[in-house]
Amino acid sequence: MKRRNFIKNTALATGAFTLPFSVDNLFAGNAAVTPSANPPAAAGFKKSIMWGTVGVQGAVLDKCKAVKEAGYQGIEPNSHMDRKEVIDAAKATGLAITDVCCNTHWGKPLSHPDATVRQEGYDGVMVALEDAHAYGTDAILLVPGVVNDTVTYDECWNRSTEGIRKLLPAAEKMKVAICVENVWNNFLLSPMEACRYVDQFNSPYVKFYFDCGNILVYGWPEQWISILSNRIGRIHIKEFSKKIADKQGRSAGFSAPLTEGDVNWAKVMDALRQNYQHVWLTTEQGGNKTIEELKDLHGRLEKILNM
Repeated sequence: MKRRNFIKNTALATGAFTLPFSVDNLFAGNAAVTPSANPPAAAGFKKSIMWGTVGVQGAVLDKCKAVKEAGYQGIEPNSHMDRKEVIDAAKATGLAITDVCCNTHWGKPLSHPDATVRQEGYDGVMVALEDAHAYGTDAILLVPGVVNDTVTYDECWNRSTEGIRKLLPAAEKMKVAICVENVWNNFLLSPMEACRYVDQFNSPYVKFYFDCGNILVYGWPEQWISILSNRIGRIHIKEFSKKIADKQGRSAGFSAPLTEGDVNWAKVMDALRQNYQHVWLTTEQGGNKTIEELKDLHGRLEKILNM
């Protein structure tokens, strides 16, 4: 699709050029997914951890035992792991499987210029959906596409939209939500746009996976949470320091320990209690090579929950 046609069609679909641009008007024409003024928040949050951040060495069972000992209640495994091993380890430790992170979305994004690679990416997301269904959970994390010097913004929008539309029948059948994440992929750079992206599918099985740390380079997480509202399917609890990023490079900002960066966790928790309708909060902090480090991270999460 030509760029001018993409803009025209997006405008027609969302009413972008017929209404004043405001949060209230953003939701006009989307009655099926319009958030209520005060959507019911989860009565109490539960604590999960992203599998890729569990640095303790050993088999899946060994890692799950360490996670359980640290105080966590759930894990977010990667897709394409040995399902039986994951299920057995979760049962043995009493950990819940909270959602699944697709592990093919960077190497084989749905926005890739090569149709063959896009199909491989589609197949990878299908595995993630099947994993989630097998684990008895109801969500996957998906980076929907990447904008770069070879993929334009509108191409990323159109290709990723097409890919998710193809995946939706399977997601709906398995009752697993595809939760798209903004993770420095140069895409969905404002909460208004993120809302429009999710709303175009008009399905409860497309949600947003919101990362509190990633968003600090674009704005303030509590504002995004309030605007995205019931579109949020899952939450990543992650820290970011602007000071460290300014001195050492942007990615270094994630080196700040949880609660020691620039995320205003009190405001974030207030926004989550008013808008987030699920129970799981998942930490995504690197390191955690020992049980002591896992316990420290868990303690920091507890501190945030008590704000």
